[in-house]
Amino acid sequence: MTGRVAQGALTALAALAALAMAGCGGPGGSTRSAELAASPAAQDPSSTAPAPSPAVTAADGSDPEACSDGNCEIAVSAPVTIHFKIPDGPATLSLTKVGKNEVGYKVTSGDSRTSGEVSGDGRGCVTVFTRNSSNSSCGLAGKPPGRKKGAVVVQVVAGADGTAILRLISA
Repeated sequence: MTGRVAQGALTALAALAALAMAGCGGPGGSTRSAELAASPAAQDPSSTAPAPSPAVTAADGSDPEACSDGNCEIAVSAPVTIHFKIPDGPATLSLTKVGKNEVGYKVTSGDSRTSGEVSGDGRGCVTVFTRNSSNSSCGLAGKPPGRKKGAVVVQVVAGADGTAILRLISA
């Protein structure tokens, strides 16, 4: 071996030994810290870019007009009002609160009013409208609701980034 190659090999070997000792998992040691120290990003801070925030996607984008036919999935980041039909006639849905992990809504139809508000990661509300009745619940959002014969379903889900998902499903 030439002197430069031997010196480079010794330097690399010393770095590996230091990483191995740091990651032994003994008292005060951590395998994760060794993995982080060995990562290219840890060695070159200029190569780190902020992690992209998750994009909230909705089938109909963010256009409230997509809900005019009674079926939509939109992402909203501010209060919005949508007009649609339920089995008892015309209704108005107002998202009254949209924030990080929080959403509030109100639906009015004639003299009837239904509302809900929820906060917390993964939380949302569902309201099912049938002829002469409605049923609402708020809690863990769960999967998007399916179509129900003779019913209109509204789901609002709070997002961690301050964007809410609104789903309107008519049979």
